[in-house]
Amino acid sequence: MIIVLKNDITDKEKDNIKSVLAKNKFKLNEVKGEESTILAAVGKLAMDIREVEVLPGVANVIPISKPYKMASREFKPENTIVEVPNNWGQIIRVGGSRVVSIAGPCAVESRQQMMDAAAAVAHSGAVMLRGGAYKPRTSPYSFQGLGEEGLKYLKEAGERYGLPVVTEIVAAENIPVMKDYVDVYQVGARNMQNFELLKKLGALGKPVILKRGLSATIEELLMAAEYLLSSGTDKVILCERGIRTYEKATRNTLDLSAIPILRGMTHLPIIVDPSHAVGIRDKIPPMGLAAIASGADGIIVEVHCHPEKALSDAAQALYPEQFDKLMRDIEALAPVVGKSVAHIRAPKKSPKAVAVEKTTGTKKEKIVCAFSGKKGAYAEQAINRYFDGSVKAEPVDSFRELFQAVVDGRADYGMVPIENSLAGSVYQNYDNLTTFEDVSIVGSITLRIQHSLLACKGATLDTIKTVYSHPQALSQCHNYLFDHKDWTQIEAVSTATAAKLVGEKNSPENAAIASAVNAKLYKLEVLKEGIEDDPRNYTRFVIIAPNHLTGDAAEQAFRQQLGEGSSPNMASFMFSTTNEPGALYECLGIFQEAHLNLSRLESRPIAGKPWRYWFYADAVLDETLKDKEKYVRKVLNALKAKAEDVRLLGVYNGR
Repeated sequence: MIIVLKNDITDKEKDNIKSVLAKNKFKLNEVKGEESTILAAVGKLAMDIREVEVLPGVANVIPISKPYKMASREFKPENTIVEVPNNWGQIIRVGGSRVVSIAGPCAVESRQQMMDAAAAVAHSGAVMLRGGAYKPRTSPYSFQGLGEEGLKYLKEAGERYGLPVVTEIVAAENIPVMKDYVDVYQVGARNMQNFELLKKLGALGKPVILKRGLSATIEELLMAAEYLLSSGTDKVILCERGIRTYEKATRNTLDLSAIPILRGMTHLPIIVDPSHAVGIRDKIPPMGLAAIASGADGIIVEVHCHPEKALSDAAQALYPEQFDKLMRDIEALAPVVGKSVAHIRAPKKSPKAVAVEKTTGTKKEKIVCAFSGKKGAYAEQAINRYFDGSVKAEPVDSFRELFQAVVDGRADYGMVPIENSLAGSVYQNYDNLTTFEDVSIVGSITLRIQHSLLACKGATLDTIKTVYSHPQALSQCHNYLFDHKDWTQIEAVSTATAAKLVGEKNSPENAAIASAVNAKLYKLEVLKEGIEDDPRNYTRFVIIAPNHLTGDAAEQAFRQQLGEGSSPNMASFMFSTTNEPGALYECLGIFQEAHLNLSRLESRPIAGKPWRYWFYADAVLDETLKDKEKYVRKVLNALKAKAEDVRLLGVYNGR
């Protein structure tokens, strides 16, 4: 059973609860969350839950019918995201809407081999480095690994490229040697039911990848995970690596049906190892893609710069160019399944070194804020106004690339249009906020939008046949365009992109709807100003920053240039409801009870779940609230009790 403890429980009350359960021969594990603490009580003896519910300090008791308790969806309805920090101040998250890739050779053979492999896989998009220092082999005469020497090579290579280290542990006695080198322990298929090893690993509290046994059922895999969870760790990643069947064409039979089945049974993240499953180099990439298509949170593959010389599993090691193509294919596939690919951010300078200073007589690198479109876009104007010209505005080609640039570290911030007073919401960016869990809203600004009709020198209203602009701008100028029905309307990525295109075409038949500032930039003339339907035309932009950073990197991303010390006045939430009458009503009641005014409520379809929706809510924070961030956390906790899934998008100051 799961015992949810009250927030104000005393130590004496907690000790009493533990004593009662221990007397009934229950094994206990205390799990402390951000908002609440639970006791997981596992035992063979049946006990009436009402005897526990009446104990002082108990908020709720949840019975679990599955033999695997802590791994079940009953224990935790929402997906677990396992966080693995690297040495560059970044947190790699396994689970959620990110696709992670773990790559490297089967065995560590030499220092140079690991340096070359790490460089290759990091360049192609891997976020963790794998390699075996201790190798359990079928034959006692096969290469068994370099032991601690191999761990040193693995750690050095990983730290050089910001890749946390993943390596297999074959025996509990190796833990003292491995603990200083390993970021993620891997339990191989042969050790899946080595329960003494699992208990010792679980007690470490570090992330563990648990591979499915050669002939293990899905339930047996979850029961093995239960050993890890009940021993102390909550960072377990399941790995499907193929099972043994009568088929001899491949090394094993990759059971991809296990992915969606596991998804319904457990909250734990799931990755796939196509290398050991297939065992044939050329067959691994298509199965890696199939794993992502089936819903896996990532892949772990073997990559060797010279597989023909590999001392272990040579036939199934990908060449670096094969892995590179696989990663590019996954980048293309990920949006189809509603995900995006995780990347390593390049290390940044400290916050004190990124602003423009004159103390030393030299200019230092500015921080970067990305926007979608070309120079002269309204988003660029919003950047200059919000940051007062103190950052570098960097154009990208699409909203999705904007979000990816912030996650990857090519940009420190992103300026994202979210809604317009005339044309409504920019739905694409609501969807991007869903997909990119590694960003948060850290600020907002409202900009008045004034559209002009721009054309090349010599053009008149009579010569124009085609007008280019962003679809939002075309919508905002509906009345003006209605009077020119003979003009063909063509959508562009942004208003500035449209202006640049018209300038390049240099034809009197073309015009662009954009800000008047673009006329000078692209050598155009203003034929008509103020053509928007309503002069009260405003676009609200939000500023996004990465939330998967630690230390100085996090300080730079969240504090630099955002008005440190200013009090937030907005909070943005995203939540989905259960599919039952009154579910949305109950969720909205949380905001009413907290006396929070919702200034916006938007719904968007959930990818892969027909007729199910995400709800986006912007709440105004009253100035009288003392600790606003703490207050929002309480609201978030209450919302979690009613909603199916909840995410806090940001607590920030809106202008």
